[in-house]
Amino acid sequence: MDPMRGQGGIQMLLTAEHEAQQIVTAARNLKMTRLKQAKDEADGEVAKYKSHLEAEYQKSISESTGSSDSTVKRLEAETEVKIQNLKAKASNVSPEVVQMLLKYITTVRT
Repeated sequence: MDPMRGQGGIQMLLTAEHEAQQIVTAARNLKMTRLKQAKDEADGEVAKYKSHLEAEYQKSISESTGSSDSTVKRLEAETEVKIQNLKAKASNVSPEVVQMLLKYITTVRT
C-alpha cells in the first residue's frame, strides 16, 4: 500500500468528520432557534389568553358592582319610605298615647 494513499484516506475521513460536525451544529442551532420561536409564540398566546381572562373578570366585577350600587340605592329608598311611614304612624298615635299616659298618671287608686 502506498503511504500517501493512506494519508489521503485519513484526510478524507477528517474532512468528512468536520463536515458532519458542521451539519450537526447547524441542525442543533436550527432546533434551538425553532424551540425559542415556539416558546416565544407560546408566551404570547399565554399573555393574550391571560389578558382576555382579566378583561372578562374586570367586566364581571363592573357588572356586579353596578348591580350592587343599584341595589344599595333601591334599599336606601325603601328604608326612607319605611321611616316616613313609621313617623306618620307615630304622629297619628302620639296624641292617644299622651292621653293614655296622662290618665294613668292623674288617676289615683285608693
